Amino acid sequence: MRSLSLNIFTTVIAVLLLLAFLLSVGMGAVEISPLQTLAILAKKLGLTLAVDFDAQQESVLWHIRLPRVLVALLIGASLGVAGASMQGLFRNALADPGLIGVSSGASLAAVCTIVGGSKLLPGLAGAARLYTLSLTTFIGALITMLIVYRLANIRGRIVISTLLLVGIAVNALAGALTGFFTYNANDAQLRSIVFWTLGSLGGATWTNVTGFLPFTLLPVFILPRLSKPLNALALGENTAMQLGMNTEQAKRIIVVLTALCVGASVAVAGVIGFVGLVIPHIVRMIVGPDHRYLLPLSALTGAVLLISADLLCRTAFAPSEVPIGIITALVGAPFFLYILIKDRKTAKLA
Repeated sequence: MRSLSLNIFTTVIAVLLLLAFLLSVGMGAVEISPLQTLAILAKKLGLTLAVDFDAQQESVLWHIRLPRVLVALLIGASLGVAGASMQGLFRNALADPGLIGVSSGASLAAVCTIVGGSKLLPGLAGAARLYTLSLTTFIGALITMLIVYRLANIRGRIVISTLLLVGIAVNALAGALTGFFTYNANDAQLRSIVFWTLGSLGGATWTNVTGFLPFTLLPVFILPRLSKPLNALALGENTAMQLGMNTEQAKRIIVVLTALCVGASVAVAGVIGFVGLVIPHIVRMIVGPDHRYLLPLSALTGAVLLISADLLCRTAFAPSEVPIGIITALVGAPFFLYILIKDRKTAKLA
């Protein structure tokens, strides 16, 4: 029965991903049909399809929409798999890059780079600037995640109340330091800071895609290969070690890769909250807790969610554009409250 639901869910998600991709590249001020999209992409590959399209449609698709959709796909996939990995590592379904402060730490590092980078590293532009920003946000996310893990780990067990309290403290501290740098920023830097704090895919370009690709593909492909140690960690660290798992090495790799996911995402699109919380929950409810299926399906579902959310941001209030971080928070915050209420009822019954 579970095998059937798994196959159905995988098929549905694959179809939704294709549908979301075609709708997102086609909808907007300049309409592009799915057949025209295929014809334009075929032309870039040196092929010809008997479908008419004009130069404006080709330019809009290739230079504006396609890079944006690819960035949304990569960020959604990386945040989905990072959230599932963090929940497995912390052995708690409430672990999320935004809730426990990892996204705030990465955002603080980005703001520091924006404000101080022009003086310390003048002349950086394009891919070089993006690589520098990705590196600093990765370091910020990594340091924050290590701090949270150490403080929430009490005698080998992650205490949820401590985890959330540490997250509140880290978010508050990062917010205060971000406010300090914002206070000392000029007008151009302020615009960039607002972009990072609200979350947006509006600045996506092919430079973003090429600079961002190595930082997301690596963890998205490697983290699902760590499903076996994550399944073992779900039974407890002592049990995992008795099963022959090198738990410390697995934890180090997971921490680094999840920090890389979060850092790279923040570097390109700013803070996009709740994706790493909502997506693994939805997938877990349908296919179960086995990380062999949970991790890759969380990546696919995260891609579908973020592409769809970005499409909504662009079209719902056109010509204005809503920051994508607002949309994900409006969806994720009620879901988080639902999880807390559900866990509270379960605890009373127990």
